Amino acid sequence: MAAKATIHKALINIANMDENYYEEHNLTLAQHPSENNLRLMIRLIAFILNANDTLMFCKGISQDDEPDLWQKSLSGDIEMWIDLGQPDEKRIKKACGRSKSVIIYTFKESIASTWFKQIENSLNRFKNLQVVHLNIDGDIESLTKRSMTIQCNISDNELTLIDDDNSVVITQDIYK
Repeated sequence: MAAKATIHKALINIANMDENYYEEHNLTLAQHPSENNLRLMIRLIAFILNANDTLMFCKGISQDDEPDLWQKSLSGDIEMWIDLGQPDEKRIKKACGRSKSVIIYTFKESIASTWFKQIENSLNRFKNLQVVHLNIDGDIESLTKRSMTIQCNISDNELTLIDDDNSVVITQDIYK
């Protein structure tokens, strides 16, 4: 019998001073059996950084033709496609062809910088693509719980996540 996804509930209070966005989101995240806590939290960070009422978590890791998150218009067009990690050029081309805006969040410095150096020249043709590296200062996995309440403060392109016991700061390096 196949292992089932672990369900996480997250109450996220976002205060994004950079975008004048102040909202509370009650989220349900399904953690695929092959997904570790770090990647789960990176998905949550990607949501926080792009939060709006139509941004949704997708099947992502378990479905090749869907991103980790996306935002669709009322007509079903993909407005934003968000992937995590180091997708190959074929996947990036597909995403850029299907969506108005594509964001890739990388999060492991040594792997991410090597990947980007190898693929950088081939990415120049994708005008709707943004590649962002997340620098994490603190133990992001310590925030992972089955039921989470997290305060998220964004100011000067710096994200601070705070729960009852921990605080983690995330900065962003724009690769492309």
